[in-house]
Amino acid sequence: MSSEEWQLIGFTARMAALSTLMVLPVGLAVAWCLARLQWRGKALLETVVTLPLVLPPVVTGLALLKLFGRRGLLGRWLHQVFGLDVIFTWRAVVLALAVMSLPLLVRAARTAFEEVDRAFEQIARTLGAGEWRIFLTVTLPLARRGVLAGTLLAFARALGEFGATIMVAGNIPGHTTTLSVTVYQQVQLGDDAHAWLLAGVSACLAFLAVVASEYLVRGRKR
Repeated sequence: MSSEEWQLIGFTARMAALSTLMVLPVGLAVAWCLARLQWRGKALLETVVTLPLVLPPVVTGLALLKLFGRRGLLGRWLHQVFGLDVIFTWRAVVLALAVMSLPLLVRAARTAFEEVDRAFEQIARTLGAGEWRIFLTVTLPLARRGVLAGTLLAFARALGEFGATIMVAGNIPGHTTTLSVTVYQQVQLGDDAHAWLLAGVSACLAFLAVVASEYLVRGRKR
């Protein structure tokens, strides 16, 4: 492969990793709330988190475009306060990948938190540990395999994201072009050989991430 293709793969991997790191604290907080708390708006939060899984990615991308465009509610605020533009920049790539991968992380982490024996947490409370310390030293370590599995699935989903990304980030070579966008572009240009090569790379990366995730899930069940 050429240096440009390696740069493309590296860019996609970096954006996927950054989006996964960005969504990790949010995903863990949401998963813990869904697993442990009961409140009236719980069903609504579950629905909102799950929506990117069932909506067409371009619809999710359109919603992000309206929210984070210069005239959008969040985009206008970011531009006026911080001078930041999101749409059609690398930030839009990270945003789209994070939104599309969040549900997978939340679902896996929620299941892992639900499987943690609360007796261990109660013992920690009787020893004087606070809730934050209990989460960091008891709950999270016991749920680590499920959390790591969800993190890898989120990373794999980010690697292959296309629809939302093309809507909010476009296809700017060297700035917002990802692996999946390039595959689509090469097919449109009739360069099937190049498209299949990049598709194979994308499939291998996703395969490795999913295999690692399955290994962690099976280890948790044992």
